[in-house]
Amino acid sequence: MTENPIFKGVATALITPMNAQGVDYDSFAKVIDWQCEQGINALVIAGTTGEGATLTYDEHMDAITFAVKRIAGRCTVIAATGSNDTARAVELSQHACDAGADALLVVTPYYNKTTQAGLVKMYETIADASTKPLILYNVPSRTGINIEPETYEKLSWHPMIKGIKEANSNISKIVQTFQLIGDRMDVYSGNDDQIVPIMSMGGLGVISVLSNPAPKLTMEICNKFFAGDVKGAAELQCRLLPLINALFCETNPIPVKAAMSEMGFCENYLRLPLVPMEEAHWLKLKALMKEQGLI
Repeated sequence: MTENPIFKGVATALITPMNAQGVDYDSFAKVIDWQCEQGINALVIAGTTGEGATLTYDEHMDAITFAVKRIAGRCTVIAATGSNDTARAVELSQHACDAGADALLVVTPYYNKTTQAGLVKMYETIADASTKPLILYNVPSRTGINIEPETYEKLSWHPMIKGIKEANSNISKIVQTFQLIGDRMDVYSGNDDQIVPIMSMGGLGVISVLSNPAPKLTMEICNKFFAGDVKGAAELQCRLLPLINALFCETNPIPVKAAMSEMGFCENYLRLPLVPMEEAHWLKLKALMKEQGLI
């Protein structure tokens, strides 16, 4: 663990409520306030779950600014500022720093991809331009590129690169990463079905989709683990696995938007190419939400 971790526990990868007119800031305020009231440790703004890829540039910056002001110090604010265009990532990152975000979440470049040497150069360029610490976001299922353990080791020496959101699903690679980075970077699970396994290696928690509709249950997994109740944390991880799987039965954030809409937080509105989930999948998700007392 680093000397001053960005957060410990659960960061919700927050949805961005929308309607046909644009970002629905009334609903955005409502969901932010609820998450803070539930005691969430951190909120990630305009990431994958927040549909950052289809926010306009101005919407992206405005959403970060709005969230920082609304959160008002109640939890850690992590702004998602990654892009496959490094210049744009730098600009978004500098805006987020100026707006008062506590940290940045920076995904690997998608579509144009790059080499491992290119990843090092890109992340160093963004980190050099930032006044706030970076969490590297590795999600090869979406981007087509994996950050290798040796690349993490090289980046771990940069003073502004402090964390990893690991969603590569390869536990062997993750173990190797822990071996190589020492206490220079903190690791967070990027997959809700791997919270306990990654914490067992020294991870500090999760950047979570599940915690949108179920913040207290997600925090309970981490709190049990940190309190030494590893068995209880593992049992809760397993109990919630059907719900976790249902939240990913279609591309994120399609299911979680439906879930949050059912809970009264927003319209079930997504931007193309995403569309509302299929009825059969929704009925299964709804039943599992009822089973866990969410609706």
